[in-house]
Amino acid sequence: MYPIILCSIVSLAIFLEKLWSLRRTKILPTDFIKEISQLLKDSNITQALQLCQTNSSPLSRVFLSGIRQHGKKREIIKEMMEEVGRREASLLERYLEVLSTIANASTLLGLLGTISGMIKIFSVISSENVVNPSNLAGGISEALYTTAAGLTVAIPTIVFHRYISGKSNALIMEMEELSLHLLDMIKEKE
Repeated sequence: MYPIILCSIVSLAIFLEKLWSLRRTKILPTDFIKEISQLLKDSNITQALQLCQTNSSPLSRVFLSGIRQHGKKREIIKEMMEEVGRREASLLERYLEVLSTIANASTLLGLLGTISGMIKIFSVISSENVVNPSNLAGGISEALYTTAAGLTVAIPTIVFHRYISGKSNALIMEMEELSLHLLDMIKEKE
């Protein structure tokens, strides 16, 4: 039961951390997007660079890599932005595999507890000539409690994983669209 409890604590902690870190306002700040668009429309590359450097969002780091390549071929700018975008996407998806692993591990830990309980039951049966049902109760309760605990942790963790995965994928897709729009704006002003 202790490993299952540990899994539940880690799962909840990761879920809460991801909810906090994947806030749309933190990843794709609207004011930043409006301001950078205006600066690029006004062909003010220096201020756009400074704005990207002072903003701490993943989008600003992608934009910064593109704006720094201002004046170069579209393919070079796009490649740089994609490279930084892949790094930022991997940071947004951080810990998702841990949630998946916890879901699988807690299910298996529940199954392990079930097997342990069944071993106790069969041990009692094999050691006694007349089986007293109360002697079997400990093994049966262990089997049921650990199975229930494992599933109680696994099911919400799977839901957490799916939710966070969908949210991070949506943010990544939107970041890609905004980056392509920025790339078009950079090339338009040349």
